[in-house]
Amino acid sequence: MPRIARMIIPDEKVVYHVISRTALDGFPFGDVEKDCIVQVIQKFSKLYFVEILGYCIMGNHYHILARMFPGSDFSNKDIKQRYISFYGKDRDFSNKQIPYFREKWSSLSEFIKETKQKVTFFYNKRHNRRGTLWGERFKSVIVESGETLINCLAYIDLNPLRAGIVKSPEDYRWNSLGYHVQTSNKNNFLSLDFGLKEFGKMNNTERLRYYQEYVYEAAGLKTSEKADVHVNDGKIKEKERKKNSKVSRVQRFIYRNRYFSDSGVIGTKEFVSNNYHRFKDIYYTQKEKLPKPVSGLKGIYSLKRLTE
Repeated sequence: MPRIARMIIPDEKVVYHVISRTALDGFPFGDVEKDCIVQVIQKFSKLYFVEILGYCIMGNHYHILARMFPGSDFSNKDIKQRYISFYGKDRDFSNKQIPYFREKWSSLSEFIKETKQKVTFFYNKRHNRRGTLWGERFKSVIVESGETLINCLAYIDLNPLRAGIVKSPEDYRWNSLGYHVQTSNKNNFLSLDFGLKEFGKMNNTERLRYYQEYVYEAAGLKTSEKADVHVNDGKIKEKERKKNSKVSRVQRFIYRNRYFSDSGVIGTKEFVSNNYHRFKDIYYTQKEKLPKPVSGLKGIYSLKRLTE
């Protein structure tokens, strides 16, 4: 059976939430492996036409929130400079290769593929093993800029808190909020462009403070004190569902949220509807798919992934 086509929008600036899991049992990614994954993402983000908005590396999977740019945004000179900067002056470069690199470096699939191959090489060498490291194909969700984007990023940064690893998201070394706070965004690795209008009037320090407060508010935490929160409990989750069918905004962030990870598209109703019609022909159903409101997040809708 042929693979279902991935929902990718070429030749446009698009934000994607990417999730990829290991094929190994347990939690094979320790501190060293997590550091490696961050370093590899950082390395290839300088080559590909990508802006890293956020990430979180967990013990058996990772999240990346990335904005991909079309190759047409970059000149031939830009492409040559990226090549030389990444591979060095000693490696041959031909102008005939420019169309190939323009297409390759604007591809989300190629970006994720190359980063995962590099991590696999490191992991297998370190653990003296062979074979695959990653499970099924990575998931990708098309994310609208603005309120949806910042909500998705907050959800990603709250992963270690949901898992009970930390009491405050910035205490975790391998997520974007932790990277901002603990390293002062070393090498300007991460973007602070959330697409919010009010951010246009802020400097980077103000944007980070605003975002940090936003994350705390989303999770129902107080900025003045670190809460002792552990919500990675299926029984608690099920109990809450039975008690109240309406999920609050805070519950959307402190429980695992399938909308941010299992949707095909997420954003305003118009954004989701418009993108559905882009991919309508590759859905294996004649029934019209309608944007589904995400309970607890006003004005945000989702569309099921193709595999569903």
